[in-house]
Amino acid sequence: MSSVSEGRIPDFVVRSVTRVPLRAALRADDGTWIEAVYDPCTGDDGGGTAIVVAHGFTGSADRPAVRRAVRAFSRYAAVVTFSFRGHGRSGGFSTVGDREVLDLAAAVAWARSLGHRRVVTVGFSMGGSVVLRHGALYASPAADGGDGHGAERVAEREGRAGARTGAHADAVVSVSAPARWYYRGTAPMRRLHWMVTRPAGRLVGRYGFRTRIHREAWDPVPLSPVEAAALIAPAPLLIVHGDRDPYFPLDHPRMLAAAAGDAAELWLERGMGHAENAADETLLTRIGDWVVRR
Repeated sequence: MSSVSEGRIPDFVVRSVTRVPLRAALRADDGTWIEAVYDPCTGDDGGGTAIVVAHGFTGSADRPAVRRAVRAFSRYAAVVTFSFRGHGRSGGFSTVGDREVLDLAAAVAWARSLGHRRVVTVGFSMGGSVVLRHGALYASPAADGGDGHGAERVAEREGRAGARTGAHADAVVSVSAPARWYYRGTAPMRRLHWMVTRPAGRLVGRYGFRTRIHREAWDPVPLSPVEAAALIAPAPLLIVHGDRDPYFPLDHPRMLAAAAGDAAELWLERGMGHAENAADETLLTRIGDWVVRR
C-alpha cells in the first residue's frame, strides 16, 4: 500500500513549549498531512514526559473515548493525540496499520519539538499494533549504541528505510492489540476484513465510519506485532488486554508478552472489552501512573 494525501490541512508548526491546548498539521515522511492535538499536563509537569495516543481503526483525535483518555493521562503528563491517515481530518487513506507508523513517528517527533524530554506511546487496537512496530523501527540512539543504525536495519527488513530521527519512544503501552496479521478467528474480525478488502466494505467504511481505506494490499507485508514486540527492549513495554475482548482472544497478548520477554509487563483485565471504548477511568489512571513511574 502507498497512501495518497487527500488535500492539505493548513500547516501550523509550534516551535516552543506551551501551556495551552493546540492543534497542528504534521507532515508524515511520505508527505501525508496528519491532524494533531496537544493538551498540556494538568497536574505537575510530568517530569517533562509526553504521552502520544494512537487510536484504533475508525477512531480519530476527537472521538469521545480518545478525549476521555486525554483527560485521564493529562493528570500525569502532556498528551498528544492525532488522527491516523484516512481518519478524522487527516489526509490520505488508511493502510490499516502499515504506513500509519509514519503518522505516529511524526506525532512523537512533534512532542519532542515541544521540549518534552521523554515520550511514551500508548496505542489501542490498530494503534496498539502500530506502537509496537514503531517501537521496533524507531530505536533510540542509546539503544542502538549511539549510531542510530539499528532502526535502519529493521526498516530494511521491511523493505523500506529512512526512519526519522528523534521519533523514538522511551516506553510503549499496547492495549487490545493483535499478535499476528490476517487474523479472522472472531466474527468482528471477519467483518473488519470484509470492510477492508471488499469494494462494498470500503464504501461502508467511508460513509458509515468516516474512514477512507486504501484498496491495495500490503507490499511488503509489515513486521508483525509479535516480531516487533521482541525488538522493543530495552525500552519498557506494557501490554494490556481484556478477558472479554470480542476481537482478539487472550492468546494474542500472551504471545506478545512471551516474545518481549523480561522487558514486558502484561495486564489481563477482568471484564474488559476492546480498546479505548472499553478502557475505563480506573484503567486509564493506572496506565498514566505506569507511564510516569517507568
